[in-house]
Amino acid sequence: MTKKIKLRSLLIGGFFTLLFVVLIAKVYWIQVVDASWLLEQAEEKWETDKIIAPVRGTILDRNNKVLAEEGTAYTVTLNPKMIDGLHAADDIARGLADILKESDVTKATLENKIRELATRKKPDGSDFAVNVEIRNEGWKIDKEKADQVRDFIATMQTRLNKSAKTNIGIGIVEEKKRYYPGETLAAHILGYTNKEGKASLGLELKLDDTLKGVPGMLSYEKDGKGVELPDAKVDFKPAEDGNNVRLTIDKNIQFYLESALAKVNDKWHPKSLTAIAVDPQTMEILGMANTPTFNPNTYWTIKDQSDFKNNAVASRYEPGSTFKIVTLAGTVEEGLFNPNEMYQSGMIRVQDRELHDHNRVGWGKISYLDGLKRSSNVAFVKLGIEKLTQPKLKSYIEKFGFNEKTNIDMPNEVSGLIDMKYPSEYATATYGQGKVVVTAIQQTAAYAAMANGGKLMWPHIVKDILDPKTGKTIQSFAPQVVRQVVSEKTAATVSGYLEQVVSDQDIGTGKLAYMEGYRVAGKTGTANLVLPGEKTYSTNTWVISFIGYAPVEDPKILVTLIADQPDLGGNYHLGGQVLAPAFKDIVGESLQYMGVKSSKQTQMVAKEANKLKVPNFMGMTSANAKAAAKESNLSLEVFGKGEQVVEQFPKPGTEILSTQRIYVAMQNVTEMPLPNLVGRSLRDAVEACSFFKVDCQTSGEGYVSDQTSSGEGEGRSATLTLKPLSDKPAVTGAK
Repeated sequence: MTKKIKLRSLLIGGFFTLLFVVLIAKVYWIQVVDASWLLEQAEEKWETDKIIAPVRGTILDRNNKVLAEEGTAYTVTLNPKMIDGLHAADDIARGLADILKESDVTKATLENKIRELATRKKPDGSDFAVNVEIRNEGWKIDKEKADQVRDFIATMQTRLNKSAKTNIGIGIVEEKKRYYPGETLAAHILGYTNKEGKASLGLELKLDDTLKGVPGMLSYEKDGKGVELPDAKVDFKPAEDGNNVRLTIDKNIQFYLESALAKVNDKWHPKSLTAIAVDPQTMEILGMANTPTFNPNTYWTIKDQSDFKNNAVASRYEPGSTFKIVTLAGTVEEGLFNPNEMYQSGMIRVQDRELHDHNRVGWGKISYLDGLKRSSNVAFVKLGIEKLTQPKLKSYIEKFGFNEKTNIDMPNEVSGLIDMKYPSEYATATYGQGKVVVTAIQQTAAYAAMANGGKLMWPHIVKDILDPKTGKTIQSFAPQVVRQVVSEKTAATVSGYLEQVVSDQDIGTGKLAYMEGYRVAGKTGTANLVLPGEKTYSTNTWVISFIGYAPVEDPKILVTLIADQPDLGGNYHLGGQVLAPAFKDIVGESLQYMGVKSSKQTQMVAKEANKLKVPNFMGMTSANAKAAAKESNLSLEVFGKGEQVVEQFPKPGTEILSTQRIYVAMQNVTEMPLPNLVGRSLRDAVEACSFFKVDCQTSGEGYVSDQTSSGEGEGRSATLTLKPLSDKPAVTGAK
């Protein structure tokens, strides 16, 4: 008995001794061997790190109107475990499908999707999930839909006999998302950020580093229940919000563009439309639009990815007759364009190729100015190849920047493509077909150079970077001159010719763009297309374009419009009707909105402002008289040979307009012949006759087209024949 007790005591003592040894060993292992690893794990559980998201910068128009900003959004979540306990999956699926349904999905499809989410299990299949988001339909929805979901939750609580505080498995989580208050307005400019907050298109992508800001961090220690410990160490790094961006865009002008394109789209059903509005003096983009378009708030509903393409900068096209601006400007700059010189229209042969005017037969023998008004291809082949020559034509194309990108501050810009090798290719390039492929923004910059005095400007759309807290400007982007492509005089002359393309209501191809009250310069374009899979030009498919600016005397807005394959019913003559009404709508509304006075008002104000008194030139040398006139910004003509001025008109002290000519003679006027007055206005001609003491008789109206003189001394007389502006000849007598 005693032995049994001793053995039992020994076994029990040995067991506890062994247990104690194991315990000591475990404590040693934990405190010594695994101590650092366990402490690290514990600290990880004690500490909570929270990423503080920055606020993405706002995008504003030039007048600080919001185009894109951060807004509150709501995500609908489901708790399948709770829903299963209430046996409400079917009712919840039907109710939420009614609220969240979008146009690109059927209600039945969405209902099945929500039912699957409401009954989803954990990945291991052990139990129902507890938190499932309804993507995309219930993800980052607006307040209106969120309120509808809340109403539905209240309805379900009543139906299930639950109190208003009872969770029935439907939740709404408040979040942030990018919001575009104008919806489709300026969509191709702005682009969008996706629901994960990643910039995906347009300026959102291009300026992402500027807009996104820098995330912050909050770190603190907590207990096992997640409550922050008293006196815990807290590390806080505030988020740096993104900078705001102010664009050159004017929200109102952008609206005018898009409204006009919508009308064109409804009537002519083109494959696509593009519009650009700029200030031609600075090449700041005032508006840019395309159709088809999209709503960046619901970007995921777009099926055709080409709808996201900004054709204004990312597409090339054969420009057609709007490209004639290069040939015209080049020949005017080189002194080769005589508007009254005659040529035979209809057809011209370049080596083995016959090139025709758009009506095939032409208009007989006409002047080059009429050729411009009628948009004659033959006229421009003769101007570009025979007068300007191939090398100079190519050099002017390059001067206008068609062989390079404009470097506009927008993504995905492509360059033009200039690849002429043979004489026939140079010939078709003179009127914008063949081996000449350009972009809308390149064309816009070229026409702006004619409107602003010959300067090719850098087109840009970002005006300022702003501090989001103070609103102060961090960085500004000023207009930049790329180069002077033609002289100021040439640009003004070309503008005058382009004005006649619009103002001549008989033969001007741009006559439908004529506007009462404002002087408009512009050019039409109709280019045949080579369709995919074809090798020759289609005979009934075109790209129609119009580029114009106003008012001519001080251009404030230039608009480029392009319609790709409008439905003309096979009749290209309808091309002029496609875009001219849109141009008039856009420019008319914009000029009124900008407060630009009509051309008639401007002329009246200018006349009052430019009244000057004629200086006394009597007794001055020719050089001194010219210097005095230049200082007073007066137009002076000197006649005869002599040491000093002996006669002048008008008399000293006479009040005149700054545009009126002044005549001075260095010898007796009766000893000199009447100068050549061809090309002068009636007023200028009469003044010259009076100064030279010649009795002038006139017939007709407009500008002097012919003159004949007879007699000698003070008995001299002349007959002047005048014709209207459309028949006005070149000035040959003035210098």
